[in-house]
Amino acid sequence: MPDPLIAEAMKKASVAWVAVGDGPALALWCLPLDDALYVVSGPGEQSAPGLAIATAAEVRLRGDHGGRIVTWPAEVTRVDPRSEEWATVAPQLATKRLNATGAASALVDRWAAECAIVRLTPAGDPLKPGSASEAAPPRDSDAARPAKRPFRLHKVRGAAPRPPRPPRPPR
Repeated sequence: MPDPLIAEAMKKASVAWVAVGDGPALALWCLPLDDALYVVSGPGEQSAPGLAIATAAEVRLRGDHGGRIVTWPAEVTRVDPRSEEWATVAPQLATKRLNATGAASALVDRWAAECAIVRLTPAGDPLKPGSASEAAPPRDSDAARPAKRPFRLHKVRGAAPRPPRPPRPPR
């Protein structure tokens, strides 16, 4: 049985931040099922470099207001397309997959041929959060440039406020 905090956070998870090895944590959509999270990755799906061949990962789950609730070590197990577990999990993942083209059965067949479904099972107690924010520094980009001053069509002068209009005479 996983820690009660991990179990409760997993029940409500639709997105998990998963880090493999020393790599950055990637946001991956997931399916909570039977005290584990299932994630699909591969060509045409979400990119999770190294997750399909990993044996361990670190999972971070957020709360209702976007803040992190818990971080826990996970055991990573790839689900075999010929197993009963695949027959149970893959159709449920296919129905949860947003913007999928084609039928769910065709999606499951494509996943069996090209993609990987992995099970993330808690492998220990929650990790203690560090004292820092754990926010990653911004990446260098050529797209960054200094902000320009806002465009103004006319000069804005600091004029005194106008006096109120006199009331209209009655007719």
